[in-house]
Amino acid sequence: MSLFDHLDELRDRILVSVGAVGVAILGCFAFAKDLIVFLEAPVYSQGVRFLQLSPGEYFFTTIKVSGYSGLLLGSPVILYEIIAFVLPGLTRSERRFLGPIVFGSSILFYTGLAFSYAVLAPAALNFFVSYAEGAVESLWSIDQYFEFVLVLMFSTGLAFQVPVIQLLLGQTGLVSGDQMLSVWRYVVVGAVTAAAILTPSTDPLTQVLLAGPLIGLYLGGAVLVKLTIPEGEST
Repeated sequence: MSLFDHLDELRDRILVSVGAVGVAILGCFAFAKDLIVFLEAPVYSQGVRFLQLSPGEYFFTTIKVSGYSGLLLGSPVILYEIIAFVLPGLTRSERRFLGPIVFGSSILFYTGLAFSYAVLAPAALNFFVSYAEGAVESLWSIDQYFEFVLVLMFSTGLAFQVPVIQLLLGQTGLVSGDQMLSVWRYVVVGAVTAAAILTPSTDPLTQVLLAGPLIGLYLGGAVLVKLTIPEGEST
């Protein structure tokens, strides 16, 4: 294919990806109230109530939630279009390596979202509610609440990509599994620091709950690199 043929193919795949995300966003907007209720669940049972503090705040919040949800639902299409575009230029060994990487990355990202929703968000929000109990009533801005929850969920999903990055580094021969395991002390410090940066809250409980899985994922990724990619063997 000529350069212009590649550019035409790239344009078509971008249009398909944008169209898929757009359809997903519209579908999520149609069920925006159900999504709002679902995301309010971690604190609703604790007596927290939400307020609309300015005209249109709830409307723009539903747009934001629909946008994030639509991007999440449309991400498999985006991923497929990217793979379909680069696949013809890869060697056979690279194609065999690409499948597990993409599959593992997707599983880890959605696992991070689920972990954040089921563990991190309830723990962080319960800390804030318990801390304020007896002093102030928990009436929260709907927009600020969803900004907190969505940032926490997506940052956790991205943080769960650590083993994928390790496999890529190991496959290219830049770092071996033994080298990854030898710096575990620095990894502990880095995981705590990353948790403090990634979590929008400042409470230590949430940071510890995120740092623990990050350390476990790193050690698991290092062991996986050591077992699957012997030192000196790379592409």
